[in-house]
Amino acid sequence: MSESIIGMALHEAVSAVTQATEFATTDLYQELKFRLFNRVLEVLELRGLNAEKLEEQAMRDEIRRALPTVAAGEGMALNATEQNGLIQDVQYEIVGLGPLEPALRDPSVDDIIVNGPFHIFVERRGKLEVSPGRFRDNEHMMNIIQRIISPIGRRVDESSPYVDARLDDGSRVNIIIPPVALDGPMISIRKAKLQAMRAADFVQNESMTREMVNFLASAIKSRLNILVCGGTGSGKTTLMNMLSGFIPDGERLVTIEDAAELRLRPGHVVRLETRPATPEGGREVNARDLVRNALRMRPDRIILGEVRGGEAVEMLQAMSTGHDGSMSTIHANSAREALGRLELLLGFGGLTSDLKTLRRYIAGSIQLIVHVQRLMNGKRRVTAIAELTGIEGDAFTLNPLFTFEERPALSGEGVFVAGGTRPFFAPRLMTVSDSMIHARVA
Repeated sequence: MSESIIGMALHEAVSAVTQATEFATTDLYQELKFRLFNRVLEVLELRGLNAEKLEEQAMRDEIRRALPTVAAGEGMALNATEQNGLIQDVQYEIVGLGPLEPALRDPSVDDIIVNGPFHIFVERRGKLEVSPGRFRDNEHMMNIIQRIISPIGRRVDESSPYVDARLDDGSRVNIIIPPVALDGPMISIRKAKLQAMRAADFVQNESMTREMVNFLASAIKSRLNILVCGGTGSGKTTLMNMLSGFIPDGERLVTIEDAAELRLRPGHVVRLETRPATPEGGREVNARDLVRNALRMRPDRIILGEVRGGEAVEMLQAMSTGHDGSMSTIHANSAREALGRLELLLGFGGLTSDLKTLRRYIAGSIQLIVHVQRLMNGKRRVTAIAELTGIEGDAFTLNPLFTFEERPALSGEGVFVAGGTRPFFAPRLMTVSDSMIHARVA
Protein backbone atom coordinates (compact mmCIF):
# COMPACT_ATOMS: atom_id res chain seq x y z
CA MET A 1 0.00 0.00 0.00
CA SER A 2 1.49 3.34 -1.03
CA GLU A 3 2.18 6.16 1.44
CA SER A 4 -0.48 8.33 -0.25
CA ILE A 5 -3.17 5.66 0.26
CA ILE A 6 -2.11 5.21 3.91
CA GLY A 7 -2.23 8.98 4.37
CA MET A 8 -5.71 9.18 2.88
CA ALA A 9 -6.92 6.34 5.12
CA LEU A 10 -5.52 8.04 8.21
CA HIS A 11 -7.09 11.35 7.18
CA GLU A 12 -10.47 9.70 6.69
CA ALA A 13 -10.21 7.94 10.08
CA VAL A 14 -9.33 11.18 11.88
CA SER A 15 -12.12 13.00 10.04
CA ALA A 16 -14.65 10.32 11.09
CA VAL A 17 -13.59 10.57 14.74
CA THR A 18 -13.78 14.38 14.62
CA GLN A 19 -17.27 14.31 13.10
CA ALA A 20 -18.40 11.74 15.69
CA THR A 21 -17.04 13.92 18.49
CA GLU A 22 -18.85 16.99 17.17
CA PHE A 23 -22.05 14.99 16.78
CA ALA A 24 -21.78 13.82 20.41
CA THR A 25 -22.09 17.42 21.62
CA THR A 26 -25.40 18.08 19.86
CA ASP A 27 -28.87 18.07 21.43
CA LEU A 28 -29.94 15.48 18.84
CA TYR A 29 -27.25 13.08 20.03
CA GLN A 30 -28.27 13.60 23.67
CA GLU A 31 -31.89 12.83 22.78
CA LEU A 32 -30.86 9.65 20.96
CA LYS A 33 -28.57 8.59 23.79
CA PHE A 34 -31.25 8.84 26.44
CA ARG A 35 -33.87 7.08 24.30
CA LEU A 36 -31.41 4.22 23.92
CA PHE A 37 -30.57 4.40 27.63
CA ASN A 38 -34.24 4.09 28.62
CA ARG A 39 -34.84 1.30 26.09
CA VAL A 40 -31.96 -0.79 27.43
CA LEU A 41 -33.10 -0.36 31.03
CA GLU A 42 -36.62 -1.47 30.04
CA VAL A 43 -35.26 -4.59 28.35
CA LEU A 44 -33.04 -5.46 31.31
CA GLU A 45 -35.95 -5.01 33.70
CA LEU A 46 -38.24 -7.23 31.61
CA ARG A 47 -35.56 -9.92 31.56
CA GLY A 48 -34.93 -9.62 35.29
CA LEU A 49 -31.29 -8.62 34.82
CA ASN A 50 -29.33 -6.32 37.15
CA ALA A 51 -27.34 -3.79 35.10
CA GLU A 52 -24.67 -3.41 37.77
CA LYS A 53 -23.99 -7.17 37.79
CA LEU A 54 -23.68 -7.58 34.03
CA GLU A 55 -20.21 -8.02 32.63
CA GLU A 56 -18.97 -5.13 30.50
CA GLN A 57 -19.17 -7.03 27.21
CA ALA A 58 -22.65 -8.37 28.01
CA MET A 59 -23.84 -4.80 28.66
CA ARG A 60 -22.36 -3.61 25.36
CA ASP A 61 -24.14 -6.45 23.55
CA GLU A 62 -27.49 -5.47 25.07
CA ILE A 63 -27.02 -1.86 23.99
CA ARG A 64 -25.93 -2.90 20.49
CA ARG A 65 -29.05 -5.04 20.04
CA ALA A 66 -31.32 -2.15 21.07
CA LEU A 67 -29.55 0.45 18.92
CA PRO A 68 -31.06 -0.28 15.47
CA THR A 69 -34.64 -0.04 16.75
CA VAL A 70 -34.04 3.26 18.54
CA ALA A 71 -32.03 4.80 15.68
CA ALA A 72 -34.72 3.77 13.15
CA GLY A 73 -37.40 5.32 15.35
CA GLU A 74 -35.48 8.59 15.23
CA GLY A 75 -34.95 8.29 11.47
CA MET A 76 -31.17 8.34 11.88
CA ALA A 77 -28.38 6.41 10.16
CA LEU A 78 -25.15 6.19 12.12
CA ASN A 79 -21.74 5.17 10.84
CA ALA A 80 -19.61 2.63 12.74
CA THR A 81 -17.64 5.27 14.66
CA GLU A 82 -20.80 7.04 15.81
CA GLN A 83 -22.40 3.73 16.80
CA ASN A 84 -19.40 2.66 18.89
CA GLY A 85 -19.24 6.04 20.60
CA LEU A 86 -22.95 5.98 21.37
CA ILE A 87 -22.80 2.44 22.77
CA GLN A 88 -19.90 3.44 25.00
CA ASP A 89 -21.67 6.58 26.23
CA VAL A 90 -24.88 4.69 27.06
CA GLN A 91 -22.86 2.12 28.97
CA TYR A 92 -21.26 4.90 31.00
CA GLU A 93 -24.74 6.30 31.74
CA ILE A 94 -25.98 2.94 32.99
CA VAL A 95 -23.06 1.76 35.12
CA GLY A 96 -20.71 4.75 35.40
CA LEU A 97 -20.67 8.49 35.89
CA GLY A 98 -21.90 9.44 32.44
CA PRO A 99 -19.86 12.10 30.63
CA LEU A 100 -17.24 12.09 33.42
CA GLU A 101 -16.32 8.46 32.84
CA PRO A 102 -13.94 8.88 29.85
CA ALA A 103 -11.82 11.41 31.75
CA LEU A 104 -11.90 9.27 34.90
CA ARG A 105 -10.54 6.33 32.89
CA ASP A 106 -7.88 8.39 31.11
CA PRO A 107 -4.58 8.01 33.04
CA SER A 108 -3.19 11.21 31.51
CA VAL A 109 -5.90 13.34 33.20
CA ASP A 110 -5.12 14.73 36.66
CA ASP A 111 -8.15 16.97 37.28
CA ILE A 112 -11.69 17.19 35.93
CA ILE A 113 -13.59 20.48 36.18
CA VAL A 114 -17.23 20.86 35.20
CA ASN A 115 -18.72 24.34 34.91
CA GLY A 116 -22.40 23.64 34.39
CA PRO A 117 -23.79 20.90 32.15
CA PHE A 118 -22.19 22.03 28.88
CA HIS A 119 -18.57 22.78 29.85
CA ILE A 120 -16.18 20.02 30.92
CA PHE A 121 -12.45 20.69 31.25
CA VAL A 122 -9.56 18.36 32.07
CA GLU A 123 -6.04 19.03 33.25
CA ARG A 124 -3.12 17.22 31.66
CA ARG A 125 0.47 17.91 32.67
CA GLY A 126 -0.60 21.00 34.59
CA LYS A 127 -2.55 22.56 31.69
CA LEU A 128 -6.33 22.86 31.32
CA GLU A 129 -8.01 21.85 28.07
CA VAL A 130 -11.59 21.45 26.87
CA SER A 131 -13.13 17.97 26.99
CA PRO A 132 -15.53 17.00 24.18
CA GLY A 133 -18.15 15.59 26.57
CA ARG A 134 -21.22 17.33 27.98
CA PHE A 135 -24.28 16.66 30.10
CA ARG A 136 -27.77 16.76 28.67
CA ASP A 137 -28.96 19.45 31.12
CA ASN A 138 -28.87 20.43 34.80
CA GLU A 139 -31.15 17.53 35.76
CA HIS A 140 -28.83 15.02 34.11
CA MET A 141 -25.87 16.54 35.93
CA MET A 142 -27.67 16.42 39.30
CA ASN A 143 -28.44 12.72 38.74
CA ILE A 144 -24.74 12.00 38.28
CA ILE A 145 -23.94 14.10 41.37
CA GLN A 146 -26.32 11.94 43.40
CA ARG A 147 -24.50 8.83 42.16
CA ILE A 148 -21.28 10.29 43.51
CA ILE A 149 -22.43 11.33 46.97
CA SER A 150 -25.12 8.77 47.86
CA PRO A 151 -22.78 5.80 48.47
CA ILE A 152 -20.85 7.73 51.14
CA GLY A 153 -23.89 9.17 52.89
CA ARG A 154 -23.40 12.79 51.84
CA ARG A 155 -26.10 15.15 50.59
CA VAL A 156 -26.31 18.34 48.59
CA ASP A 157 -29.41 20.49 48.12
CA GLU A 158 -30.52 24.11 48.39
CA SER A 159 -30.14 24.08 52.18
CA SER A 160 -26.65 22.55 51.94
CA PRO A 161 -25.40 23.60 48.49
CA TYR A 162 -21.83 22.31 48.61
CA VAL A 163 -20.17 19.08 49.67
CA ASP A 164 -16.82 17.28 49.69
CA ALA A 165 -16.90 13.65 48.63
CA ARG A 166 -14.71 10.90 47.20
CA LEU A 167 -14.95 8.18 44.60
CA ASP A 168 -14.25 4.51 45.20
CA ASP A 169 -10.72 4.87 43.82
CA GLY A 170 -9.90 7.66 46.30
CA SER A 171 -10.40 10.58 43.90
CA ARG A 172 -11.43 13.74 45.74
CA VAL A 173 -14.62 15.51 44.66
CA ASN A 174 -16.02 18.95 45.46
CA ILE A 175 -19.56 19.83 44.37
CA ILE A 176 -21.41 23.13 44.57
CA ILE A 177 -24.90 23.75 43.19
CA PRO A 178 -27.43 26.58 42.73
CA PRO A 179 -28.43 28.92 44.25
CA VAL A 180 -24.81 29.41 45.35
CA ALA A 181 -23.46 28.44 41.91
CA LEU A 182 -25.08 30.90 39.52
CA ASP A 183 -24.38 29.08 36.24
CA GLY A 184 -25.48 25.58 37.20
CA PRO A 185 -23.91 22.77 39.24
CA MET A 186 -20.11 22.68 39.46
CA ILE A 187 -17.95 19.60 39.96
CA SER A 188 -14.22 19.53 40.68
CA ILE A 189 -12.45 16.16 40.79
CA ARG A 190 -8.85 15.62 41.83
CA LYS A 191 -8.10 12.16 40.47
CA ALA A 192 -6.26 9.63 42.57
CA LYS A 193 -3.21 8.16 40.91
CA LEU A 194 -3.69 4.58 39.78
CA GLN A 195 -0.27 3.90 41.24
CA ALA A 196 1.06 6.08 44.05
CA MET A 197 4.14 8.06 43.05
CA ARG A 198 7.40 6.68 44.44
CA ALA A 199 10.37 8.71 45.55
CA ALA A 200 12.12 7.60 42.36
CA ASP A 201 9.30 9.21 40.35
CA PHE A 202 9.82 12.54 42.15
CA VAL A 203 13.49 12.42 41.22
CA GLN A 204 12.83 11.34 37.63
CA ASN A 205 10.23 14.11 37.19
CA GLU A 206 12.70 16.61 38.65
CA SER A 207 10.31 17.44 41.48
CA MET A 208 13.22 17.07 43.91
CA THR A 209 16.76 15.72 44.01
CA ARG A 210 17.98 12.41 45.36
CA GLU A 211 19.69 14.31 48.17
CA MET A 212 16.37 15.87 49.17
CA VAL A 213 14.70 12.44 49.16
CA ASN A 214 17.45 11.03 51.40
CA PHE A 215 17.09 13.93 53.84
CA LEU A 216 13.29 13.62 54.05
CA ALA A 217 13.57 9.84 54.49
CA SER A 218 15.97 10.42 57.37
CA ALA A 219 13.64 13.04 58.89
CA ILE A 220 10.71 10.60 58.74
CA LYS A 221 12.71 7.78 60.32
CA SER A 222 13.98 10.19 63.00
CA ARG A 223 10.38 11.16 63.85
CA LEU A 224 10.59 14.86 63.03
CA ASN A 225 7.18 16.55 62.85
CA ILE A 226 6.60 17.75 59.29
CA LEU A 227 4.24 20.36 57.87
CA VAL A 228 3.73 20.22 54.09
CA CYS A 229 2.48 23.50 52.59
CA GLY A 230 1.50 24.66 49.12
CA GLY A 231 -1.32 26.01 47.01
CA THR A 232 -4.32 24.17 45.62
CA GLY A 233 -3.27 21.41 43.23
CA SER A 234 0.41 21.75 44.07
CA GLY A 235 0.81 18.09 45.05
CA LYS A 236 0.71 18.16 48.87
CA THR A 237 -1.23 14.92 49.25
CA THR A 238 0.88 13.15 46.63
CA LEU A 239 4.01 14.14 48.55
CA MET A 240 2.49 13.00 51.86
CA ASN A 241 1.69 9.61 50.35
CA MET A 242 5.26 9.23 49.19
CA LEU A 243 6.76 10.33 52.51
CA SER A 244 4.61 7.83 54.39
CA GLY A 245 6.53 5.09 52.62
CA PHE A 246 9.52 5.84 54.85
CA ILE A 247 7.64 5.29 58.11
CA PRO A 248 9.10 2.14 59.70
CA ASP A 249 6.95 -0.98 59.77
CA GLY A 250 5.15 -1.82 63.00
CA GLU A 251 4.02 1.72 63.88
CA ARG A 252 0.35 2.51 64.45
CA LEU A 253 -0.80 5.38 62.23
CA VAL A 254 -4.07 7.29 62.42
CA THR A 255 -5.08 9.34 59.36
CA ILE A 256 -7.74 12.07 59.54
CA GLU A 257 -9.26 13.61 56.42
CA ASP A 258 -12.36 15.40 55.18
CA ALA A 259 -12.49 13.09 52.16
CA ALA A 260 -10.19 10.09 52.47
CA GLU A 261 -7.56 10.24 49.74
CA LEU A 262 -4.33 9.35 51.53
CA ARG A 263 -3.17 5.91 50.48
CA LEU A 264 -0.54 4.92 52.96
CA ARG A 265 1.38 1.67 52.64
CA PRO A 266 -0.51 -1.34 53.96
CA GLY A 267 0.20 -1.80 57.64
CA HIS A 268 -1.22 -0.70 60.95
CA VAL A 269 -3.22 2.22 59.57
CA VAL A 270 -6.49 3.51 61.04
CA ARG A 271 -8.38 5.75 58.60
CA LEU A 272 -10.85 8.33 59.96
CA GLU A 273 -13.06 10.65 57.90
CA THR A 274 -15.11 13.66 58.95
CA ARG A 275 -18.88 13.64 58.51
CA PRO A 276 -21.34 16.51 58.05
CA ALA A 277 -24.58 16.70 60.00
CA THR A 278 -27.23 14.40 58.55
CA PRO A 279 -30.86 15.25 57.71
CA GLU A 280 -31.95 12.70 60.33
CA GLY A 281 -30.32 14.72 63.09
CA GLY A 282 -26.93 13.02 63.22
CA ARG A 283 -24.37 15.51 64.48
CA GLU A 284 -21.38 16.73 62.54
CA VAL A 285 -18.08 14.99 63.21
CA ASN A 286 -15.30 17.44 62.34
CA ALA A 287 -11.52 17.12 62.16
CA ARG A 288 -11.12 18.54 65.65
CA ASP A 289 -13.36 15.81 67.09
CA LEU A 290 -11.37 13.13 65.28
CA VAL A 291 -7.96 14.46 66.39
CA ARG A 292 -9.17 14.48 69.99
CA ASN A 293 -10.41 10.92 69.63
CA ALA A 294 -7.24 9.81 67.84
CA LEU A 295 -5.20 10.81 70.88
CA ARG A 296 -7.07 8.09 72.82
CA MET A 297 -6.32 5.40 70.21
CA ARG A 298 -2.65 4.88 71.08
CA PRO A 299 -1.25 6.21 67.80
CA ASP A 300 2.48 6.35 67.17
CA ARG A 301 1.92 9.05 64.56
CA ILE A 302 -1.08 11.12 63.49
CA ILE A 303 -1.42 12.11 59.83
CA LEU A 304 -3.85 14.99 59.37
CA GLY A 305 -4.81 15.40 55.71
CA GLU A 306 -5.14 19.16 56.05
CA VAL A 307 -5.22 21.54 58.99
CA ARG A 308 -7.74 24.27 58.26
CA GLY A 309 -9.51 25.13 61.54
CA GLY A 310 -9.53 24.72 65.28
CA GLU A 311 -8.03 21.23 65.03
CA ALA A 312 -4.67 23.02 64.77
CA VAL A 313 -4.65 23.24 68.59
CA GLU A 314 -5.00 19.49 69.11
CA MET A 315 -2.68 18.66 66.22
CA LEU A 316 0.17 20.74 67.65
CA GLN A 317 -0.56 19.34 71.09
CA ALA A 318 -0.16 15.83 69.70
CA MET A 319 3.09 16.77 67.97
CA SER A 320 4.57 18.20 71.18
CA THR A 321 3.39 15.54 73.62
CA GLY A 322 4.67 12.17 72.49
CA HIS A 323 3.41 11.68 68.94
CA ASP A 324 6.64 12.60 67.21
CA GLY A 325 6.81 11.98 63.50
CA SER A 326 3.31 13.29 62.82
CA MET A 327 2.50 15.12 59.60
CA SER A 328 -0.10 17.47 58.17
CA THR A 329 -0.65 19.76 55.19
CA ILE A 330 -1.75 23.37 55.09
CA HIS A 331 -2.61 25.81 52.30
CA ALA A 332 0.14 28.43 52.10
CA ASN A 333 2.49 29.90 49.51
CA SER A 334 5.69 29.68 51.57
CA ALA A 335 7.05 28.23 54.78
CA ARG A 336 6.74 31.54 56.60
CA GLU A 337 3.20 32.06 55.34
CA ALA A 338 2.32 28.57 56.61
CA LEU A 339 3.43 29.58 60.11
CA GLY A 340 1.36 32.76 59.95
CA ARG A 341 -1.66 30.72 58.92
CA LEU A 342 -1.12 28.34 61.82
CA GLU A 343 -1.17 31.30 64.22
CA LEU A 344 -4.51 32.33 62.77
CA LEU A 345 -5.94 28.81 63.08
CA LEU A 346 -4.84 28.55 66.70
CA GLY A 347 -6.91 31.66 67.35
CA PHE A 348 -9.90 30.00 65.66
CA GLY A 349 -9.35 27.07 68.00
CA GLY A 350 -9.67 29.27 71.06
CA LEU A 351 -5.97 29.57 71.91
CA THR A 352 -5.72 33.28 72.62
CA SER A 353 -2.30 33.65 74.24
CA ASP A 354 0.03 36.49 73.32
CA LEU A 355 1.85 36.25 69.99
CA LYS A 356 5.19 35.21 71.45
CA THR A 357 3.63 32.34 73.39
CA LEU A 358 1.76 31.13 70.29
CA ARG A 359 4.96 31.16 68.28
CA ARG A 360 6.83 29.26 71.00
CA TYR A 361 4.04 26.66 70.93
CA ILE A 362 4.33 26.29 67.15
CA ALA A 363 8.14 26.22 67.20
CA GLY A 364 8.10 23.57 69.91
CA SER A 365 5.82 21.34 67.86
CA ILE A 366 7.04 21.48 64.25
CA GLN A 367 10.59 20.77 63.14
CA LEU A 368 10.38 20.72 59.35
CA ILE A 369 8.38 22.60 56.71
CA VAL A 370 8.24 21.36 53.11
CA HIS A 371 6.83 23.69 50.44
CA VAL A 372 5.50 22.30 47.15
CA GLN A 373 4.43 24.40 44.20
CA ARG A 374 2.92 24.07 40.74
CA LEU A 375 5.01 26.34 38.55
CA MET A 376 4.12 28.33 35.43
CA ASN A 377 5.05 25.46 33.10
CA GLY A 378 2.69 23.12 34.95
CA LYS A 379 5.43 21.14 36.71
CA ARG A 380 5.09 20.42 40.42
CA ARG A 381 8.25 20.77 42.47
CA VAL A 382 9.38 20.75 46.09
CA THR A 383 10.60 24.36 46.12
CA ALA A 384 11.79 24.56 49.73
CA ILE A 385 12.67 22.42 52.72
CA ALA A 386 13.29 24.46 55.87
CA GLU A 387 13.84 23.72 59.55
CA LEU A 388 11.88 25.65 62.15
CA THR A 389 14.61 26.06 64.75
CA GLY A 390 12.79 28.31 67.26
CA ILE A 391 12.05 31.98 67.70
CA GLU A 392 14.38 34.93 68.05
CA GLY A 393 12.71 37.88 69.71
CA ASP A 394 9.17 37.65 68.35
CA ALA A 395 10.10 36.14 64.98
CA PHE A 396 10.38 32.54 63.81
CA THR A 397 13.86 31.40 62.84
CA LEU A 398 14.00 29.24 59.74
CA ASN A 399 17.02 27.37 58.47
CA PRO A 400 16.64 26.85 54.68
CA LEU A 401 18.08 23.45 53.80
CA PHE A 402 17.02 23.12 50.16
CA THR A 403 15.49 25.64 47.75
CA PHE A 404 14.53 25.66 44.10
CA GLU A 405 15.70 28.70 42.14
CA GLU A 406 13.82 29.42 38.91
CA ARG A 407 16.12 30.47 36.09
CA PRO A 408 14.89 32.57 34.40
CA ALA A 409 12.25 33.79 36.82
CA LEU A 410 8.70 32.46 36.31
CA SER A 411 9.84 29.94 33.69
CA GLY A 412 9.27 26.84 35.77
CA GLU A 413 12.84 25.71 35.00
CA GLY A 414 15.74 26.10 37.36
CA VAL A 415 18.08 24.39 39.83
CA PHE A 416 17.87 22.96 43.33
CA VAL A 417 20.27 24.54 45.79
CA ALA A 418 21.32 22.98 49.09
CA GLY A 419 21.72 25.35 52.03
CA GLY A 420 25.18 25.73 53.45
CA THR A 421 24.10 25.61 57.10
CA ARG A 422 24.30 22.37 59.06
CA PRO A 423 20.81 21.17 60.05
CA PHE A 424 19.92 22.22 63.58
CA PHE A 425 18.44 18.77 64.19
CA ALA A 426 21.47 16.94 62.75
CA PRO A 427 22.29 15.14 66.03
CA ARG A 428 18.78 13.71 66.03
CA LEU A 429 18.79 12.55 62.41
CA MET A 430 19.17 8.84 61.86
CA THR A 431 20.98 7.53 58.81
CA VAL A 432 18.83 5.84 56.22
CA SER A 433 20.65 3.24 54.19
CA ASP A 434 20.51 3.12 50.41
CA SER A 435 18.96 -0.34 50.69
CA MET A 436 16.05 1.05 52.74
CA ILE A 437 15.58 3.91 50.30
CA HIS A 438 15.49 1.42 47.43
CA ALA A 439 13.06 -0.86 49.28
CA ARG A 440 10.66 1.99 49.94
CA VAL A 441 10.73 3.51 46.45
CA ALA A 442 10.81 0.37 44.30
